Amino acid sequence: MGPEAYLDLGGEIQEDDLVCRFRLRPARDAAVEASAGAVAAESSIGTWTDVKTLSAEMRSRLRARVVSIEGDLATIAYPDILFEKGNMAQVYSGIAGNIFGMKGIERLRLESVRFPLRYLQSFPGPQRGVAGIRETLGIYGRPLVGTIVKPKLGLDPKAHAQVVYDAMEAGCDVVKDDENLTSQPFSPFSERLAACLDARKRAEDKTGEAKGYIPNVTAPAQVMLRRAAEAARLGARFVMVDFITAGWSGVQSLRDAGLGMVLHGHRAMHAAVTRIPDHGIAMCVLAASARAVGIDQLHVGTAVGKMAGGEADVVKSVDALRGETTEQGSSFPAQDWTGFKRTMPIASGGLHPGHVPALYRIFGKEVILQFGGGIHGHPDGTAAGARAVRQSLQAALEGMDLSEFRKGAPALDRALKQWEPQR
Repeated sequence: MGPEAYLDLGGEIQEDDLVCRFRLRPARDAAVEASAGAVAAESSIGTWTDVKTLSAEMRSRLRARVVSIEGDLATIAYPDILFEKGNMAQVYSGIAGNIFGMKGIERLRLESVRFPLRYLQSFPGPQRGVAGIRETLGIYGRPLVGTIVKPKLGLDPKAHAQVVYDAMEAGCDVVKDDENLTSQPFSPFSERLAACLDARKRAEDKTGEAKGYIPNVTAPAQVMLRRAAEAARLGARFVMVDFITAGWSGVQSLRDAGLGMVLHGHRAMHAAVTRIPDHGIAMCVLAASARAVGIDQLHVGTAVGKMAGGEADVVKSVDALRGETTEQGSSFPAQDWTGFKRTMPIASGGLHPGHVPALYRIFGKEVILQFGGGIHGHPDGTAAGARAVRQSLQAALEGMDLSEFRKGAPALDRALKQWEPQR
């Protein structure tokens, strides 16, 4: 039986099917139907030739089915029995495994996934979610403001902690490590953690506001768990994991540790699989999966700033994180998130105070607006940069144009002289 055995065009999608939509370009002169059938076969129970061990009953019960082909989009339905409950790594080994290496496929992109609710509920979802993040910090009715300590690498723990304090005291709600800072000789993890949590306490005492320092615990699983446990023991409220490089299993181990902290997901390396429009995996798919396994707040791009990715793509990822029911197109089943907390999106990447009006329009209030160089690159330093961001956010909340608000906001005015406002 060839790839045609996996075609069921016009067939019904069952409630318990895991459904994927692929953008597909066959190699050479291959027909799209045959290529779609080959994808369905390879990602479920088939291989390149008939095998005597696969019975007709097994094929009928377990095969993935190509239920529609619309232009270059193929929708494939998988019976949920193919997937081990609570094992996201195994899911991706199926729906994004060998199929990307097949010679018969020139380009392939996983655009959408719908998990059947019964299967989705085998994952824990966020432990804290949007409501828990706000409760942790006592901040309601506005976006959170965050920064990343810069430079990414090179500061010793004392200098790192001073940047944390300066940013928090001047208005940042959260301050985090960058994606490639873990425990290098110039900044051992335990020393940095203790120094930065002390800086957080001093900033809280000074401002009367709760703050969050977010250490990066990304490491081999057992080391990562030890670092997270140390952070919890010392009173940290957040930890960060590079969820793609750490892997689904690493993230699930961290979530399952039940340490009670907000789990911050950095998407380092995502563009290696998300950036090419007709090949790889869409960010909204990764975002939905990250929500399922327990990420509380997640980088999704900005639509402005230095990172690739337009507004439409960013909004899809935001919907995957915050939606109760995520619509994914009229011909594709919606994702039901019943029983799952919402994940807070994070806008981060090349942002400065002039971007805030556009960010507020795109994301609304349920977002963390996170600035690196756009705070620390302020002409008057980190504290002035943090004040400029808070002033720009205040203008957005009051519906005022920056050209007017800046007149009574010196830090913002200085920032906008360096960086042009964005609408």
